[in-house]
Amino acid sequence: MRTELHRQPTSPLTAVRNLGILAHVDAGKTTVTERILYLTGAVHKRGEVHDGTTVTDYDSQERDRGITIFAAAVSCTWDGHRINLIDTPGHVDFSDEVERSLRVLDGAIAVFDAVAGVEPQSESVWRQADRHGVPRIAFVNKLDRAGADLDAAVASIRDRLHTVPLAVQLPIGSEDGFTGVVDLLRMRALVWADGRDTYEEGQVPDGLREEARRRRRLLEETVAELHPAALEEFCAESSVSERTLTAALRDLTRTGEAVVVLCGSAYRNRGIEPLLEAAVAFLPSPLDVPPVRGTLDGAVQERAADPAAPLAALVFKVNSTDTGRLAFLRVYSGTIRKGDTVLDAGTRRHERIGRILRVQAGRHSDVDTAVAGDIVAVIGLKAARTGATLCAPAAPLVLEPPTSADPVVSVAVEARRSTDTERLVTALARLVEEDPSLRVRTDPETGQTVLSGMGELHLEVAVERIRRAHELEIGVGRPQVAYRETVARGVSGLVYRHVKQDGGAGQFAHVVLDAEPLEAGDDLGANNGGDAGFVFRSTVVGGRVPQEYVRAVEAGCRDALAEGPLGGHPVTGLRVTLTDGATHSKDSSEMAFRTAGRFALREALRASAMVLLEPVAEVTVTVPDDAVGGVLGDLAARRGRVSGSTTRAGTAVITATVPLAELFGYATRLRSRTQGRGTFTSRPTGYAPAPKPVSPGTPAR
Repeated sequence: MRTELHRQPTSPLTAVRNLGILAHVDAGKTTVTERILYLTGAVHKRGEVHDGTTVTDYDSQERDRGITIFAAAVSCTWDGHRINLIDTPGHVDFSDEVERSLRVLDGAIAVFDAVAGVEPQSESVWRQADRHGVPRIAFVNKLDRAGADLDAAVASIRDRLHTVPLAVQLPIGSEDGFTGVVDLLRMRALVWADGRDTYEEGQVPDGLREEARRRRRLLEETVAELHPAALEEFCAESSVSERTLTAALRDLTRTGEAVVVLCGSAYRNRGIEPLLEAAVAFLPSPLDVPPVRGTLDGAVQERAADPAAPLAALVFKVNSTDTGRLAFLRVYSGTIRKGDTVLDAGTRRHERIGRILRVQAGRHSDVDTAVAGDIVAVIGLKAARTGATLCAPAAPLVLEPPTSADPVVSVAVEARRSTDTERLVTALARLVEEDPSLRVRTDPETGQTVLSGMGELHLEVAVERIRRAHELEIGVGRPQVAYRETVARGVSGLVYRHVKQDGGAGQFAHVVLDAEPLEAGDDLGANNGGDAGFVFRSTVVGGRVPQEYVRAVEAGCRDALAEGPLGGHPVTGLRVTLTDGATHSKDSSEMAFRTAGRFALREALRASAMVLLEPVAEVTVTVPDDAVGGVLGDLAARRGRVSGSTTRAGTAVITATVPLAELFGYATRLRSRTQGRGTFTSRPTGYAPAPKPVSPGTPAR
């Protein structure tokens, strides 16, 4: 099957695949990765998540908790191809790790549970991959579980992810009797005997032959609707050949018009070999994706994946280990060698490459060079951070860095011993350097050090990392959510004059502002600086306020967004219009107008009707039927709004929107109500008006 499914490499880069493993927590991502490493010979013993022996979950916390927390890169070879794999976390609190990984990947394998289908975080990571344009194939895992249903999982992919799933396999047996798959492309059976790691090829079983023909016909018809070459052949021959079908599946996968679906059981090592073959056949090499784009002095430039081109590499992860400070790179163009001097294009600082490492999660081996298409780690960078572009000093280029979401939960942290305060400051600085989704600030009123992150678990893991890595005793305050403020009813024509005369050069700025709620139809891309919660416009005519002063007023307004009038929370959902103003021939300056803009908007917000917003999350609770009543009552007490409920095989799945502040401690409460049988997942969905007074989590000010 290997040689039939893909073309043999004609260039070293065609033999490279940079892939991620994406899924909801507990769908089996890490087990899939372990089986891939085992089958490709990268490891000689199969690791198990429950035993804490996996390669990619190498951190002590990952092994203690049994989940992936940090994205881990590994490399292996299969059928003459080098596969660079990144095993990503499945928990929503670590979605920024997924975001940074997707930024540097060419393709991905999305893993789904055959019982649960598309789960909330599966949907989230799928949307993240959509934003980055990363082609995917799907692997429906755990077909050996009770209640496993490939058709239901495929239907959930179609309904929830709004894509066209193309199932190319049919299971042989079900649940405990699952032994293999029918390959619908070549119409053959692949069976894994007990204790064997590779499949045995044979004829399609008699009992499945008719069903396999029906599904092959359905696959041909669906592909013909999407692909011109397949349609032409289907119309001429009333069928589509394996060769044409394979080429069409490759094209549809790489354009994102459809997703190839395979199935198996990673735990039992069934279905992994065909998955590898499909990944090599259908997912792109670095040459199959568009050239990377960067900017130089405001002009957009492209760099092709060519080892002979000038160097352009992106740092997507930084990690401190016993080996040293590791910076993980995706090399997009050019070649990087041990001992090279490179330029950090953002800071214009020169860095020296001390060592280049081929990474195997927590282990690594030295290599002398890395070329376009490689994912490696380097040692020797002193200051380069996540998102930095490393390039040839003679050909600078700035690549777009990965984005980080704003944190939604905060805790106050302090060293138990006053003598450890400086060590804690150093530890926090290192932590934020490694994980940009964490933020550290000092509360101006209490003087406390506040650590903010993406969720309760995210902060627990961060604090535990400090305790273990730096051997510090830390006190941690009660979690508090990140509130926002917005305008419910604004003001028009607010006049502010900034006049200052202290003997030297004076300051004069006169501005007139309108402040109003942001409407759904506002053009967030225009003059907006990338901030989707704020729009600034100017309607000043006749040159009464020069353009450079208009920009200064906008900058001053953005300064004022940091603290709202209700409780000092950031302001969002606001449209400001500069309607008029005046200048002085000598005393006006950009600084004066920036100051005027800041104070004018502060006055406008104080005069407006403001609303406090709190973060909310979509919660999916899975409980036994007999516990539904108590769980619904508890959700209602937590100000939850139930949006849906389904029942399957004695289990109820409840979907609700709940304020994030009400979810602290919910896992313990749910286990107590359901005798340990209930589980839940959540994902932030935005902000909603908070009641007065705000319930748990309101910061004291």
